[in-house]
Amino acid sequence: MKILKNMESELNKQINAELYSAYLYLAMSANFEAVNLRGFASWMKVQAQEEMTHAMKIYNYTFERVGRVVLESIDKPQAKWESPLDAFEAAYEHEQKVTAMIDKLLKLATEEKDNASISMLQWFVDEQVEEEASANDIVQKLKLIKGAPGGLFMLDKELGQRVFKLETG
Repeated sequence: MKILKNMESELNKQINAELYSAYLYLAMSANFEAVNLRGFASWMKVQAQEEMTHAMKIYNYTFERVGRVVLESIDKPQAKWESPLDAFEAAYEHEQKVTAMIDKLLKLATEEKDNASISMLQWFVDEQVEEEASANDIVQKLKLIKGAPGGLFMLDKELGQRVFKLETG
């Protein structure tokens, strides 16, 4: 079944948003590398990889539904953050925006009675719960640390343990 034009257009916007997310997290990673917080940098690189898989999931789905993908330019992300807390608060806020976009897509799919898109988007709904919780967990830890170097370095080591796992589903 061919995808509806308005859904195709909105999915293209979401692909762009997911690619921007990857770009943003890569910029955060570069910022952490510059200040020798390699665990934080590694965590953000993994996050960027996840966002790329999200973009590709929608990209592939659009073609499966005989749609057309039109790639637009990606906005330049911020390059520097004042502190790890500042960066992770920005990441958490960004994930909340992405959640709102997914919710809007799901609403459109429901209004259009597009069951295939509803099914595909449900995976993203579940994923966004995890994305927000993960970013907020780190925000809360950073608030507890309050910039204490020992705590920051322990958290840096912890975050460096994260590895990329190809998402399926």
